Amino acid sequence: MSEFLKLITPDEALCQLNGYVNTLVNIESIDTAKTLGRILAKDINAPEDLPAFPRSTMDGYAARAEDTYGASEGLPVYLRIIGEMPMGKHPEIPIHKGEVVKVHTGGAVADGADAVIMIENTQQVDKLTIEVSKPLAPGENILRVGDDIKTGDSMFSSGHVLRPQDIGALMALGIVQVELFRPPRVAIISAGDEVIAPEKTPEAGQVRDINTYTISTLVRQAGAIPLPYGIIKDDAKALSQAVKTVISVAEIVVISSGSSVSTRDMTAGVISSLGKPGVIVHGVSLRPGKPTILAIVDDKPIFGLPGNPVSAMVVFDLFVRPTIYRVGGCSHPPHLPTITARLTRNIPSTTGREDYVPVILEIIDGRYMATPIFGESNLITTLVRAAGMARIPLDKHGLTEGETVSVRLF
Repeated sequence: MSEFLKLITPDEALCQLNGYVNTLVNIESIDTAKTLGRILAKDINAPEDLPAFPRSTMDGYAARAEDTYGASEGLPVYLRIIGEMPMGKHPEIPIHKGEVVKVHTGGAVADGADAVIMIENTQQVDKLTIEVSKPLAPGENILRVGDDIKTGDSMFSSGHVLRPQDIGALMALGIVQVELFRPPRVAIISAGDEVIAPEKTPEAGQVRDINTYTISTLVRQAGAIPLPYGIIKDDAKALSQAVKTVISVAEIVVISSGSSVSTRDMTAGVISSLGKPGVIVHGVSLRPGKPTILAIVDDKPIFGLPGNPVSAMVVFDLFVRPTIYRVGGCSHPPHLPTITARLTRNIPSTTGREDYVPVILEIIDGRYMATPIFGESNLITTLVRAAGMARIPLDKHGLTEGETVSVRLF
């Protein structure tokens, strides 16, 4: 049995791993409406202008701006109403000097008009006349052709993760099919003599399998496909066979096992025996999560996560999640929501180690307040109570009550 060699920082560990990670998945074409969270495989340029016609941004009257010059509340300008533009119709009424056409927000603007008078700045004198109390500038309250998007504009680059607003923009341009990277498949192995299936009643010394299910859910949140393998015993031959089985069908393998020295040495040894380069990182200056294993076999990333649920979730967030995106075609994964909060209690730490502490969040006087939850990393209820994880940087010897802390939200 061996203890850790030289520990490296989380950033250094991820950088070393990234040097080996490539996009390993294929491309497929699917309906744009079903692409939320998926990764684009090709650049997309706008095929047309948006808007395709001048549109009003206000309810009011389409007019020639020059006809309103000099208008004021004391000396209004009088203009003649020559019609109303129905929504969804092509403008058929041209505007000439001294004329206006009633328009609605989003509606087409009549030919000859170069501005829209807000209805709040008008007073209807009779059925055919309005008075205008405020002058307009050309282009005011109008979207011109191509003001939003011009033909040929770069919309999204390959590797972009599609958000709800992105899907809306694609639909607005009539792009109803897109080329995407297929989501990577992530095999999940839970190892441990003490681990049993959740539907079983544990005997003394046994625990129900938690990590298969929390990790599977985290995999789905990252846009990948979880492939739970099940539970295997702390046996090198069994673990080796399990990894050989799943590595043939998955792009990424996650092994959740015990944190004892013998268990993690066995996991590292099995991984390194399966192919080159094998284990790249074994031990990270991180709490919880120090026993982390990062490896590559047959160009596929393999992770050895500590068995403790809190440790497993921290390590997943720092290493597995960004790797899923990288393998899936996105080198810059979306950032998890992060806020700043003021601590209500001291958090001890050690310089040179990055700590993550579960916290409860409250809003007091309009400011987030973070209360740390101190407990062992094998307590799943610690995470249930928490809203996120407070990060204690490497160069900090802890944080004191009242200091500001960065919290990564779940």
